[in-house]
Amino acid sequence: MQVSVYGLAGEVVDQVEIGEDIFAVPFNEAVVHQAMMRQLANRRQGTACTKTRGEVRGSTRKLYSQKHTGRARRGDIKSPLLRGGGVVFGPKPRSYRQSMPKKMRRLALKCVLSSKVREGNLKTIEGFVFERPKTKNMVDILSALEIDSAALIVTEHSNPNVVKSTRNLTDVKVLPSALVNVLDLLSYKTLIITVPALHNVERIWGTRSN
Repeated sequence: MQVSVYGLAGEVVDQVEIGEDIFAVPFNEAVVHQAMMRQLANRRQGTACTKTRGEVRGSTRKLYSQKHTGRARRGDIKSPLLRGGGVVFGPKPRSYRQSMPKKMRRLALKCVLSSKVREGNLKTIEGFVFERPKTKNMVDILSALEIDSAALIVTEHSNPNVVKSTRNLTDVKVLPSALVNVLDLLSYKTLIITVPALHNVERIWGTRSN
């Protein structure tokens, strides 16, 4: 399978062969959904904590007599019914971490990458040449590539100049190829990837790496 390679001016300059084992995989909705939910769950810190009535600071003295006051029966000031009292069944520190087999994680990523190709939302470019960070240069490149939606830019390695050039663009994110993941691919409609990054993705996620 071949895809077009674009220059920074938006013109087609070459063709590149991409592996069908990564970019021509049928979409498996169940696996992709599980991978996405796993990634969202693993981002949660699980550090929320509330105090029970046994942990709240305060006296255990009964506030007033049980009878003959004309008021509701009331225990101590740490009761969950009172302001400042304990919390009933509140959150405690816990781990939300989910596990997923390695083959399923790989399949999910391949499914999303393949869907980008099928839907025409994959743009392969030669590479970025930035002597210094400049947002206007990145805007011009995106305009030349006719990108009018949220875009995920994947480079071979971390490129500070590219990252800084997109910092003020709210709908653009830059990732090194080794950190490509299902959630980011689903969050951004268009995938812009450099040729070296494309080869690196194939090396990491391809059949030979299994």
